[in-house]
Amino acid sequence: MTGIIIIGILIVLVAIFIGCYNKLTKEKITVEEAFSTMDVYLKKRFDLIPNLVETVKGYAKHEAETLEKVIAKRNANYAGMTPDEKISTSASISKIIPQIMALAESYPDLKANANFQNLSNQLAKMEEDIANSRKYYNGAVKRYNTSVQTIPCNLIASLFHFETKPMYEVTQEEERENVKVTFD
Repeated sequence: MTGIIIIGILIVLVAIFIGCYNKLTKEKITVEEAFSTMDVYLKKRFDLIPNLVETVKGYAKHEAETLEKVIAKRNANYAGMTPDEKISTSASISKIIPQIMALAESYPDLKANANFQNLSNQLAKMEEDIANSRKYYNGAVKRYNTSVQTIPCNLIASLFHFETKPMYEVTQEEERENVKVTFD
């Protein structure tokens, strides 16, 4: 009789082990897929920026400092970046883009330029896609991190080195900052 109880307990423990391992693996794959989705949009924006900057440069020659910041961020080797570096670079670019768009407000000819309008429409769509992919990524990371940190899966996670993943965050301070455009 005790042998049957021990076998029953072992079966339950093995089932919990397999269930947790499979859950962690599936959630990790979902996080990787969510990051890849976001990465596609970030790369598209990364490639769109030089065209936008070149268009603005023609009209706003004396705002070189703002444009140089964008170019410096853009000149990094995107393919060679780690996921954390991609997230960091994306956040930096997100802070600079509104400055470029604010420059356009000061140049009616630039705002009327068909190329600029097309690029800014593409950028607006891209920003919307990036925002949606960030939400998806953060949701996947939340589910995964919760599993990694809660009992009983946290035991399996530590045994098999399932590590928590970073959320995509932009600080509230950065989000609330006013865009400052100065003309020398």
